[in-house]
Amino acid sequence: MPRLRVLETTPADLGFTFPAEWEPQEATWFTWPRPEGISFPDTYHTVPKVLARIVGEVVARQRAHIIVANGNWERIVRETLRSHGVPLRRVRFFHLRSNECWCRDHGPAFVVRTRRGRRELAVVDWGFNAWGGKYPPWDDDDEVPTGVAAALGLPVFYPGIVMEGGAVEFNGAGTVMTTTSCLLNRNRNPGLSRRDIEAYLKAYYGQRHVVWLGEGIAGDDTDGHIDDLARFLDARTVVTALEPDPADPNHRVLVENLRRLESARDQDGRPFEVVTIPMPPPVFHQGERLPATYLNFLFVNGALLVPTFGDRRRDREALSHLRRRLPDHDVVGIDCRELVWGLGAIHCLTQQQPAG
Repeated sequence: MPRLRVLETTPADLGFTFPAEWEPQEATWFTWPRPEGISFPDTYHTVPKVLARIVGEVVARQRAHIIVANGNWERIVRETLRSHGVPLRRVRFFHLRSNECWCRDHGPAFVVRTRRGRRELAVVDWGFNAWGGKYPPWDDDDEVPTGVAAALGLPVFYPGIVMEGGAVEFNGAGTVMTTTSCLLNRNRNPGLSRRDIEAYLKAYYGQRHVVWLGEGIAGDDTDGHIDDLARFLDARTVVTALEPDPADPNHRVLVENLRRLESARDQDGRPFEVVTIPMPPPVFHQGERLPATYLNFLFVNGALLVPTFGDRRRDREALSHLRRRLPDHDVVGIDCRELVWGLGAIHCLTQQQPAG
């Protein structure tokens, strides 16, 4: 394995930035869940088929990089994918220890720059504390980005603060969008002010401007990740969720976030084009409200993979909205009712690796 190279300055100082998710990708990263994990209590057996569907859509367009604990787990996952008809030619396995499967939050954050005509990648290894210390242990998850950087021979930056990939959203032109309820929560970085957090976002993601939304949706144990609330479709367009039922607890939260977006500006002082998409009807499991949202989608090369939740009318409406906005993408709905019991969906499970 190549010797790990630690960069002592910041990505911004060296010209690195975090690209938009619709830019060309080399691979999509997954951390495969294990039955003894806490993410899918009593329902793990229902999850591999959904993961195989997602991996199958990915490998039709690019590589899938899958983190597993060891060779035994690699054999199990290979057989699972084969049994669901997923070709393995574009699948690569990495043997790293992990606690849970939410690669968006514990996985590597890839930043890029172009130097001497070549595109270079590096990894930012943010601290991870399982969404504010909610689900110990998290020590293995916290080590994943460095393990990936070492395996790929990439340099690594260490900001030294807690940050989760689902908490930030990028337009690829210098703006990062996030929420006050998550990044300013005292269970992440209690010694840091809003100004301090903005400085870290700019320095370690290579951004120029920060847009702040407010609270998260019902059932979201992350304290309000942005990837459940609002997403960029291009550098100027934001799609945000709305709940039509005034009696639903999400109604007020999402109307307030829409208001903030309508007054927000991008890195050049221009307003965004803000479009809305309906929330799915409430999804419950064992009496618990789950954070079901169509916005936990994933860009891959030429496609958008969108979680659906078994309501034919609302699912069709959401997919239709996204197809109109992304005519050059295959917009693919994937039933995520089994996944959302783990309090996440497609975007939460994955992390993109930009093309090098």
